Amino acid sequence: MAKLSIRDLDLRGKTVFIRVDFNVPLSPDGKEITSDKRIRAVLPTIQHALEQGAAIILASHLGRPKGKVKPEMSLAPVAARLSELLHKPVTMATDCVGQAVATMRPKPGEVLLLENLRFHSGEEANDLDFAKQLASLAEIYVNDAFGSAHRAHASTVGMVGLLPKAAAGLLMDQELQWLTRVTKSPEKPSIAILGGAKVSDKIEVITNLIGIVDKLLIGGAMAYTFLKARNENTGKSLVEEDKITLARDLLKRAGAKIVLPIDHVVVREIAPGAPHEVVTAIGQDQIGVDIGPRTIEEYSNIIRSAKTIIWNGPMGIFEMPPFDEGTVSLAKAVAESGAVSVVGGGDSEKAIKNAGVSDKITHVSTGGGASLEFLAGIELPGVLALTEKVAAA
Repeated sequence: MAKLSIRDLDLRGKTVFIRVDFNVPLSPDGKEITSDKRIRAVLPTIQHALEQGAAIILASHLGRPKGKVKPEMSLAPVAARLSELLHKPVTMATDCVGQAVATMRPKPGEVLLLENLRFHSGEEANDLDFAKQLASLAEIYVNDAFGSAHRAHASTVGMVGLLPKAAAGLLMDQELQWLTRVTKSPEKPSIAILGGAKVSDKIEVITNLIGIVDKLLIGGAMAYTFLKARNENTGKSLVEEDKITLARDLLKRAGAKIVLPIDHVVVREIAPGAPHEVVTAIGQDQIGVDIGPRTIEEYSNIIRSAKTIIWNGPMGIFEMPPFDEGTVSLAKAVAESGAVSVVGGGDSEKAIKNAGVSDKITHVSTGGGASLEFLAGIELPGVLALTEKVAAA
């Protein structure tokens, strides 16, 4: 069922708690932000709330401080960058609960950023007392942190039921709309491209997508576990021996839906600049590091005929050129297909950027783990906690 959106709410004069994902990469000393992409992603939601006359409290985690205050994981650099992007002051709290925050309540049109939620162990433990303290700060709850929606923490689940209304922010709204569209009502033909190292990371995704898509193109190291399950020689390629029986079962259930590589780029040692060749049968002392040109051509042809494309995971050792060729080639094919395309996962996103086709992808998900769980058909706790539109009406 559709969830309440921030667009559905009257925010004027209200204090709005917005859970955001400011888990940005920082320099080793914690003073410089090395990418502000996650901050920019939630600007539309913040600006909408400001335009509607709300007082805004922003909350996020950063890193894994494990319930302890770690200055190098402070959100202070984020407050400074957010202020620059909004062209207005952003007040930085010294904590996220307690007297330090109680005396800093923002007025309509003002923005307060709380300190790192995970400086308190109550956040990840979904502690009720901690959740109550967070809920006491505001009148309305908005979740715009899709990347944390698969976590049942105090700021994503615990505090939500303690406020009268809980809505999706504009970024969360967008994520749910596109991911729902490609999994619940995809235009046919619908395909999925899955890569990465391990079958075990994507068992639920593969199982769920078998019932949704017309073709499932497999690449990356996980392809070798499937090939081994089909009794093909995989040499020294990465194979999950304990998942071969599972892979065999998935192949049997999927039938012709699962498509595996027909040629491979192989090396004898994994190293930058290592000598490599293309083979159709992997030798005993060879390691598969990318899909080969015939596979690229076959996969690209399937991609070109698709109306809906879901992609998660690289086709090879993407971070070590030239073993990124398969991934980049498929990124270009996806961009040129004209299909509705939803991409998730950091490596896939980098491939799209490296291929120069980011603007031709329909939607790039901001949540790696959350998008994987969504594709696996798992209901996300942070989404389930939000108010349903019918209930709100």
